[in-house]
Amino acid sequence: MMTSKKYVAYVGIYTQKDPMGIHVYDLDPDSAVLRERSKVKADNVSDVRISSDGQYLYATVDQGLSAYHIDGNGDLEFINTNWIGGMRGHSLCLDSKRRYAFVGGFHDGRVTMMRINADGSVGDIADGIFHQRLGFSSVEKRENPHVTSVVLTPNEKYLCAVDKGIDQVKIYEVDYERGKLKLENIIRCPMNSAPRTMAFGVNGKQAYILTETTNTVMVLDYREDRGAQFDLAQELHLFTKAGNAACADLKLSADGKYLYVSVDARNSVACNAIDDKGRLTWIFTTHISGDYPKELALLPGGDYYLVLNHDSDEIRSFHLNHEKNYGLMKNKPIALSTPNCILIHEIR
Repeated sequence: MMTSKKYVAYVGIYTQKDPMGIHVYDLDPDSAVLRERSKVKADNVSDVRISSDGQYLYATVDQGLSAYHIDGNGDLEFINTNWIGGMRGHSLCLDSKRRYAFVGGFHDGRVTMMRINADGSVGDIADGIFHQRLGFSSVEKRENPHVTSVVLTPNEKYLCAVDKGIDQVKIYEVDYERGKLKLENIIRCPMNSAPRTMAFGVNGKQAYILTETTNTVMVLDYREDRGAQFDLAQELHLFTKAGNAACADLKLSADGKYLYVSVDARNSVACNAIDDKGRLTWIFTTHISGDYPKELALLPGGDYYLVLNHDSDEIRSFHLNHEKNYGLMKNKPIALSTPNCILIHEIR
């Protein structure tokens, strides 16, 4: 389906080889063709998010959290950077009223709540919590905390902090008036499963947690009227023998019918169907002809997705055929050093 809407893609990268940490591309969603239009200097961008009004982009960088104004063409104008009270952030989310940004720290296991000022700039630290290691098991050593994803519940009352180091998802109640986080619940994943990321279904009634080492999607039922409670409903194992596979990213289609998972080492993307109860069934897997598909982006219309192949320094595009159950590579790969994160944005 042809569209007259204008889209751009923002891609954040590690900057050992290229100091321009955010690359901006014009995007044709009907062909998945990318054309670079601009880039901005930023150090080691791990995640990017856009405010709900579409005016500002925020990025995790070495120095903390950076804010940019988005102009009418999708280009970025730097506003400011503020320290987050810990080491470089790994993941990021925003509340819909543009009051706070929440940052998850992989290197130090910290969850930080940052104020956002009325002019879109990054304000000061409202709250910060360091996750604690669980000590040593009698069988094997436990790792230090590593927060790999932060996501708000659909009603934005709770913040879910996924920690692959301690195999937990900590659920914090968010006090927007006081700028505080309060631990309300903990989802305990299987030991050494390394939960990596989390997403909510389109109807908000299910949460999906992707584990890195066991290559599993955990499906949890969630009801807003039950507070911070999550009930495990399904565990979908993507491989009967995981071997050296390691799941990397998880994305849901806009219509709520499909869930896609990128898999490192296997260098593939698995497509899974979502039924009316939120349960998953594997359909097909596509090999992506690159190394370490670190992140995915589903394009408007649902006919294409983009893959960031981090270790082979490229972006590849794939066309989806759900009638015949396959994904087909399209277009020439876009060369880009160590791409980390991607966000598709409609210019308003």
